[in-house]
Parts: sequence; C-alpha cells; structure tokens
Amino acid sequence: MKRMSLTVWIFLAMLLGMAFGALRPEAAKAEVVAALANVFLRLIKSIIAPLIFGTLVYGIAGTGSVKTMGRIGLKAIVYFEVLTTIALFLGLAAVNLVRPGEGLTLTGAGSAANIPQATQTFSGILEHTFPSSVIDAMARGDVLQIVVFSFLFGAACAAIGTKARPVVEFCHSLADVMLRYTKYVMYLAPIGVGAAMAHAIGTNGVGVLLGLGKLVLTLYVALILFIAIFLGASLTIARIPLGPFWHAVREPCLIAYSTASSEAALPLALENMERLGAPPHIVAFVLPTGYSFNLMGSALYLSLASVFIAQAAAIHMPVSQQLMMMLSLMLTSKGVAGIPRSAIVVLTGTLASFSLPVAGIALLLGADAIMDMARTLVNVLGNCMATAVVARWEGAQLGNAGVNPGAVQPADPLALHAAPEHSTPTS
Repeated sequence: MKRMSLTVWIFLAMLLGMAFGALRPEAAKAEVVAALANVFLRLIKSIIAPLIFGTLVYGIAGTGSVKTMGRIGLKAIVYFEVLTTIALFLGLAAVNLVRPGEGLTLTGAGSAANIPQATQTFSGILEHTFPSSVIDAMARGDVLQIVVFSFLFGAACAAIGTKARPVVEFCHSLADVMLRYTKYVMYLAPIGVGAAMAHAIGTNGVGVLLGLGKLVLTLYVALILFIAIFLGASLTIARIPLGPFWHAVREPCLIAYSTASSEAALPLALENMERLGAPPHIVAFVLPTGYSFNLMGSALYLSLASVFIAQAAAIHMPVSQQLMMMLSLMLTSKGVAGIPRSAIVVLTGTLASFSLPVAGIALLLGADAIMDMARTLVNVLGNCMATAVVARWEGAQLGNAGVNPGAVQPADPLALHAAPEHSTPTS
C-alpha cells in the first residue's frame, strides 16, 4: 500500500467515488462531501499567485541575463510560441468539433456565470491586462495580470544583473517552496477527487461518465494528432534522426507518463539529449526553460478543458470570446509547473478571469489523472524535440556516437550574466 503512487491512489479514489455516488446518491449530495472537494480546490487556488510569480521571474531573469545565449534563446522562444499556439488552437478545434461537454449540468453554474459580451472593448481589455496593484491582482487571483507583472519584473531583474541576485534567488526559492507546497496539497488529491466524483455523480447521475469519457477520448486523439503532425513535421524539417531520437526520449516519456510529473523525467532527459549529440550549453538552457515556456500538452488541455466547462455549464462562448481566452492562455500557460495536475492551477485562474464556473473543476478532477498522464508525456516529448530542433538549428549533428554522457544541471542565470560573451555555461 505504501508503494502505490499518487496516480494509483487517485484512480482508486475515483472508482470509489463513482461507486458511492451511483449507489448512495442522496448521501453523495451531502454538504460534507462537497466540502471535501471544495477544500482541495481552495488549496489549489492558494498556489496560483506565488507559484506563477516565482517560476516566471526566475525563468525570465535566466533567459534575459545570458548574452551568449541570446541567439539560442530567440530561436527557442520562437519555436516554443509557434508550437504552443498550434497546440492551443488544436485543442480549441477539437472541443468545438466533438463538443464533449454538451448534455452535462454543473452545480452552481447559473446566470451569475455569464461571460462578458459586447460591453468589452479592445481598449478595456488592454487596460485590464496591466495591474494597478500586483497585490490586488494576487488577492483576486487574476492570472493574466500576475503573468504580465512577472514578465516585466523578471526583465527588470535581468537588466540590472548581479544586483538582482538576492531577488532572483528569493524567487527561485519561492518557486521551490511552492512546488513542495503543491506536493503536500496533492496528498489530498485522492480525497478531493473521490469526493468530487461522488458529488458529481450523486447530483447529476451516472450519465456524467459519458461526458467524461468523451472528454478523455477527445484529449487523447488531439494529443496523438499533435504528435504525429506537428512534432513529426519538426522532426522532418530539422532532419533529426528518428531512431536515435526515439531511443533518447522513450525512457523520459515513460517516466513522465507513469508519474504524471515532468520534473521526474527532467534528469534523464537532460542526460539523454546530451548523449544524443546536443551541445551541453543548449541542453542546459533550452530544456529547463521549456518547462516554463513550452508545455504543449498542457496548453492543448487548457484550451480544451476551459471550453468543455463552458459547454457543460450551457454557457455560449462566441468565437471572439474563445479567441480572447486563447490569447490569455498563451500567457497563463507559461506558468504551469512541471508537477502532477498543475494545469488545474492555471485552469482555475483562467475560469475565474472569464467568469466561468470554477465548479466545473469538480467534473475534471474525476478524470484528470488519466488526462494528466497524457499531457505530461507530450510536455516532455515537446521539450526534448525543442532541444533537438535548436541544436540542429545551431548546426549540431545528432545521433553521433562518442558523445560524453552525463546529467546536465540548469545553469545559474546570474552567473551566466556575469560570464564573458564567448563563454558557455558549465554542466
């Protein structure tokens, strides 16, 4: 029992919740059952602001402080943004085509959960994007404003170099602390998932499982298409040898899928990508940076899940509103940490920003474990692909024998900032 992973516990809790909700629907509707799920949701929401702030400031400071990596950083960011945007719109297309949320009913999703329509203007949206007070934005859980502030704050830290070392180190420590905090919160995930599933089925009936099944199937098919078409195109255009690349990524991807944690796969991914032939300084820079800026699987899931909740709540979202949400997710998806079920953190903030019912998270929790495994695998695969593409873009020959193996650790951004322009970070 002690050796069972959190994913197994969540699956067991989900099954028990399903059985309890189906066999004892009246008991499953009790307030105490809903409260158990809500406690977990409240703890998740408490992670949003500090986790995004610490992760993005440290990431931006690291990216902007390395003059020698400017060219590589630009190439990596361009690749990140193009593929992440494609993933977002592929998820949007899939959820509008299949419409897995139709026919479901969300508790608490009433007239109050209306999305602003024509009253929003471009100038109003633009003005709302920038916070007048980051404390107020954090208190309200406005993810977009937190992200904008974090980007500007990180750029300022990078600009003044070593003087910002205490601040950047604090943000690094803050991100690490919040990752551990999230780990503690995830210990409650089986209880939250079981209670949420029981309450959802007890309230809405077993028919909710059909909607969840359609959602899971839609996500898996969309992720498979994304891998086959777009990551396959990257493989072909960059002329990356398929055999050696597969051997390099199969173990990290297996770890990512089985643990639902990108971080668990990072050490082996660093080692294998260097063994593939990617230069150590590119591996040490691109792969860890991608953990904040290149989470393709999570981006696809976020666009799919947000519109799924709108469909389940019977809230009509015009195409213009969906496109506006995609623009927001292009920023907010950068704050997703490489830990199990962390996409829920960003999704919760996105739902609040667009006045969608946060109660919809309760539906997703029941099937989130199996969806998280798939999107985490795509996150890791996408970051390994990005590293290989940038390495080939820089002229590296991949798949050659004789490359010195060894795990590569992410470099200190402030140390790199102080290094001569011709130097490269050490492994």
